[in-house]
Order: sequence, then structure tokens, then C-alpha cells
Amino acid sequence: MEETILRCPAFKKAWKYACSSSQQATLVVPKKKVYHLKPIDFSGPCKSAISLNIQGTIKATVNHSDYERYEGRWLYFDKVQNLRVEGGGIINGNGRTWWENSCKINKALPCKEAPTAVTFNECNNLIVASLLIKNAQQMHLSFRKCVNVKAFNLLVKAPGHSPNTDGIHVTETQNININNCVIGTGDDCISIVSGSKNVRATGITCGPGHGISIGSLGARKSAAYVSNVLVNNTILSGTTNGVRIKTWQGGSGYARNIRFQNIVMYNVSNPIIIDQNYCDQQKPCPKQVSAVRVSNVFYKNIRGTSASRVAMKFDCSKSFPCRGIFLQDVALRPQEEEQEDIAKASCANVRLSYRGNVSPPCSS
Repeated sequence: MEETILRCPAFKKAWKYACSSSQQATLVVPKKKVYHLKPIDFSGPCKSAISLNIQGTIKATVNHSDYERYEGRWLYFDKVQNLRVEGGGIINGNGRTWWENSCKINKALPCKEAPTAVTFNECNNLIVASLLIKNAQQMHLSFRKCVNVKAFNLLVKAPGHSPNTDGIHVTETQNININNCVIGTGDDCISIVSGSKNVRATGITCGPGHGISIGSLGARKSAAYVSNVLVNNTILSGTTNGVRIKTWQGGSGYARNIRFQNIVMYNVSNPIIIDQNYCDQQKPCPKQVSAVRVSNVFYKNIRGTSASRVAMKFDCSKSFPCRGIFLQDVALRPQEEEQEDIAKASCANVRLSYRGNVSPPCSS
């Protein structure tokens, strides 16, 4: 491939021209070329629909000082309506130097946020498709305060040891469909956090990574709201978690109407987990009375193998137990043949209903 250092002003000039066009415009990143790019904002609103057709490669600068004015972002699409980003090309966050300077890799270093590779902020009627997004500085792809999103045929990948490199992050976003994506990173394949509703993830292949996560909700005594989430026809392989809901103590709000169905797990630690006592720090978190309320969660046709002895864990709040947790046709067994034939379940402060065959069952 031919490598080209294309300055941000050239991209900005092309974007400004396309955005101001009264007719639908398309920006093309040509095949067989690599463009090195500093952080850039693609701002709207635009006069008409607009497409960014990435056929070649966009590669991030590795100079950390280039990001100082950009508050944790690299490619940032802001308030652009009727946008398509596609083309079969590559977005490369060039994140190795960021990982090496992470406090999770080198504990002697202070903890600092690294840039998100691609952010869509307040973009409505958005399509992101047919791209390879790899080696993000931190998160790969973030949808923030967007409405009506289709993300499909995406390959998102980074090494399993890369810290905080979530594949697809959904926050304060409504009506988003994520379909037919292969995601393997060092953190959550898909993370869905507060303010998100009507989220559908179908045909996802996940691993390595931390699985598919709804949380961290209610952090620092804040309110959190997530509802109407469907995860369907998904394969998880070798992940740290399978399908997880995690909430901090001390928060408020709800996580409700969540459905996990038709999921296969291979050698997954913590295949099914709800944790209302989540604590992401070395010291124990102090006990809190309030909690994000978790209700109406449905698990159907989930099968496979667990890398941990406890294949199903519901660690719910004593003050606000998990309510309306339904399990139907769940079959999880230990990965290792020498383990017991039946995996274990750990259940605290949860109200469960069973349909069909469920293994392992809760003892309480």
C-alpha cells in the first residue's frame, strides 16, 4: 500500500465542501492507500445526506500531544444527520503506545483516559457498515446520544491484553441495531450504558474480550436507565464474561426489559451474571443501601461451556432484589472434563422463574 500523510486541513476542507452541498455528497478514501491522520471533528448539521466511503486505510497519529485539545477523541462525528460511513476499508487507531502507557499495563503510571477511535455524537439516522476497525487507542466505536442507528458487517479487533478497548459502546442512544459483527478486543465486545433503550444486537461473534455487558450503571450515586435490550443469535468464545449486567451500589434508576436468547458459549468465564455490587477498585467498596433496580430479564436457549465453576451468578442487592428473572432452556456445563458434570449457580437476593430445562439451577 502507498502511505500518504494527509493533513487534517485537507480532510476538513473536503468535509466542509460535502457538508455544505445541497445534494447528497460522498467523500471517498481511495483503495490501496494509507492516510495518517491527526484528531479531527466532522461537524454538522449538513445541508443534505452525506456518505464517507472508506476503501483504503485511515491510521491514527501516534504523537500523544496531538490529542491534547481533543478531550479523548480521534475521529469525531458531531450532530450529523443522515450519515453513512462504510466502504470495506480500515480504521486503525494505532493504539499500541497508548496501551503501553496505561496504568492497567504499568501500575507505576498514573491512570489517564486514552482517545476513543471513532465517536458518533448526536447523529440521527446513521449507518456504519462494512469496515475493519482495529487497535483503538481505547474504545473502538462509540455511539453517544444518537437516534436510529444501524451498525452491521463490522470487524472490530485488538489484542486481548489491550486495556479498555471496548468494541462497540452505546450510551444515551435509542433505536440502535447492531448486526452481523465480529468483535475481539481487550474489553467488552459490546457495552451498553445509561440512557440507552431499544438496543438490538444480533448475529454477534465475540472473543477475546469481556463479553457483552450492560453497565457500569449508577456509578458514584448517579441515576442510570437502560431498557428494551435484545441480544440474539450470538457466539461467545474464551471471554472473561458472557452476558453481564453490572451496577454499582449507591446508584438509582433501572435496568429492565432485557432479553438474552439463542446464545452459544465456548469456554466462557461467568457465562451468566448479574452483579448489583460491582466494584472496580482494589479496595472494597463501602456498602450502600440504594441500588439500580434490575427487573424483567429473560434468558432463553443459552448453552455451552463455562471456564469457571460458577456458571451462573446472581449477586443482587438486599435492599432492591433482582425481580422477574426468567430462565428457559439453559444448559451450561464445565469446560474441563475432570470437573463435576454439573456446573454451579450462585444466587442471592433474586426472584427467579424457570421454564423448560435449566442447568445449573439455583439452590435458593
